[in-house]
Parts: sequence; C-alpha cells; structure tokens
Amino acid sequence: MSFVENQAAVIQRITRAAAAVGRHASSVQLLAVSKTISPDRIRDAALSGQRAFGENYVQEALPKIAALADLALEWHHIGPIQSNKTAEIAAHFDWAHGVDRLKIAQRLSAQRPATLAPLKVCVQVNVSGEASKSGCAPDEALALCQAIAALPRLQLMGLMALPAPTESGHDPRAGFALLRGLFNSACNSGLSLNTLSMGMSDDLEAAIAEGSTLVRVGSALFGARAGKPASNPAS
Repeated sequence: MSFVENQAAVIQRITRAAAAVGRHASSVQLLAVSKTISPDRIRDAALSGQRAFGENYVQEALPKIAALADLALEWHHIGPIQSNKTAEIAAHFDWAHGVDRLKIAQRLSAQRPATLAPLKVCVQVNVSGEASKSGCAPDEALALCQAIAALPRLQLMGLMALPAPTESGHDPRAGFALLRGLFNSACNSGLSLNTLSMGMSDDLEAAIAEGSTLVRVGSALFGARAGKPASNPAS
C-alpha cells in the first residue's frame, strides 16, 4: 500500500479510537516515525500532508533534516538522549521526547541557540520498570518536570512512555494509565502541560483510550522495516 493509503487507514483508526471515548480526532497528533526511511519517501509523505516526523538517531536524522529544509517540517527526536548528542539535538530538532535526566535537560537548555524558539521537551517515564528501557522512575517524574520547567531555553510539554511490547504479555493500557495519572498529578501541581506522547502502531487505540495526545507511528505508515516481521511493528 502507498503512504497515502496507510495514512488514511491510520487516521481512521485514530478517529474511531477517539470517538469511542468521546474525544475528537483532532485532539491526537500523528507523528510519523521516519527512522530508516529515505528523504525521498519522507518528502512524499510531507506532500501527502504529514508535517511532523520522529527520528531515533541523530546521525541518521541530520542529513534528512538538511535535505528537507525547504519543507519546514517539524522534527522530533524520540530516542534515548546521550550527553554527546545534546548539542546537535538542541540545534536541529523542534522536540525532544526522551528527556529522562536533569543533566540532559540542562545541556539541551544551555545549547539551544538563542535564535530558535525554546526546544519542546517531554519527560520520558519508564512505566514498565524494564531495566533495558530509558526513562525516569515514575516516582521521580514530578520533581524532574518541575526542575525542567524552570530552565530557560526549554518548553516542557508533557510526558512520554514506551510500554513493554504487547507480545511480551504485558497490557500496554496499564502503562498508559500510569503515565496519564502522572500527567494529571503534574498538571494539578501547577505545571502547564498538554502532551501525552504514547501509543504506536500496535497499541495506539489503547493509548488514545487513556488520553494520548500524540501517537508515534512508523510501520503502519511506511510499512515493515527490513528485518522486522510485518506482524510485529514496534513503532
């Protein structure tokens, strides 16, 4: 199927999932995960109306951002953030979803060029407790959010999570519900947040049911990546 056909199918899923819980589809942003996708295919997706794209790896993303600069796209860094990559993320991306330590946030703030709008960030929370996953502990999320909100060149938008894969036997909705609860607590503490970045190709319906405002979708839009079974999309 073409990107346009896949895009229509994903939008239909979002619309149905939102309607099922009394929400409008416009309350959920579609972020196209474009890791491993060529600039030409991203350009075609942009010409189909998709404006926001998510990349996991800085070195893969930078040539794409440069090649597609004429389109004024919105670029989201959605992978784990290493200290030696913060300068490039701060200079070239509009969003960073994987902020899980104050040190990383401080570096992003200090390295964000003054000529650009503040970098929009989400705090990543490890809602599944997996040792291999990035993200702060749930009980550390509020304090981290409060510290980040005080930094000058960042705009704290909300929270992000990557629950355990559905095929592992975990119910992703439990993780989404936990993140929504943390989001509500942060808002009740006085923070002004509007983004719950959760849900991917396999589980976007469960995420939307729990309040997701941004779903990160890759394989359902671009097709299964090389070496990955079509029945097991991971983004």
